[in-house]
Amino acid sequence: MQDSEFNVGVIHPIECVKEGFALIKSDYWLLLAISLVGAMIGGVTLMIASGAMTCGTYYAYLRKIDGGDARFDDLWKGMQWFGPGLALMVIIILPIIAIYSIIFVPFLLSASMGGRLSQEELMGLLIGSFVVEVVLAFVMVCLQTLLIFAFPLIVDRNLGVFEAIRLSSRAVLRNLGGVAGLIFVNIGLMIAGYLALCIGIYFVIPIVIAGNVVAYRKIFPKPLDRSHEPPPVSAYGGG
Repeated sequence: MQDSEFNVGVIHPIECVKEGFALIKSDYWLLLAISLVGAMIGGVTLMIASGAMTCGTYYAYLRKIDGGDARFDDLWKGMQWFGPGLALMVIIILPIIAIYSIIFVPFLLSASMGGRLSQEELMGLLIGSFVVEVVLAFVMVCLQTLLIFAFPLIVDRNLGVFEAIRLSSRAVLRNLGGVAGLIFVNIGLMIAGYLALCIGIYFVIPIVIAGNVVAYRKIFPKPLDRSHEPPPVSAYGGG
């Protein structure tokens, strides 16, 4: 089935992961390095460059999935989408900040005011914080699921952040069963990696990303008239 903007009913989670690994295995270690270096740069820049590095990472994986060769320099191509990447990363991170704020602010206020909570008050606060955390975590998972294709859409189709969010959300909702299955397979891979002396979780990252990119490409086929080269500087108001 096909929507006017994307395909529907084309995601088979396990097949996506298998196909993704088969396509990237020749450049597995390079793509692992790109993924980890991009994540580290995002961390040391206090997430400011995280969106751009995520775009660069997807750029490298899209090149490989589409039959090209991954290059480490592909990571820096993400700076071409610095603005949209930063905006999207802020949208993703804000719910996390909200969760920790709602949970820990009451404790900090009580401590700063020098008050001592009774056992009943403390238990009520803990239970309330737990409930809020569960609810907000569920909302955050739903939000991030809807945005699973937003970064590759920014890179692949040069979309603005809100257009990428809109299109990603529509595609996910129309392919909800397949996307949900893919997320559960990814969680299983991450758990297996964590059980492998914890460090194994890093080695499954390329497999998870590759499976997601294969799923993306099945929903959003490669444009026939152009590659996903970064937009020219003039597109952002430059000379």
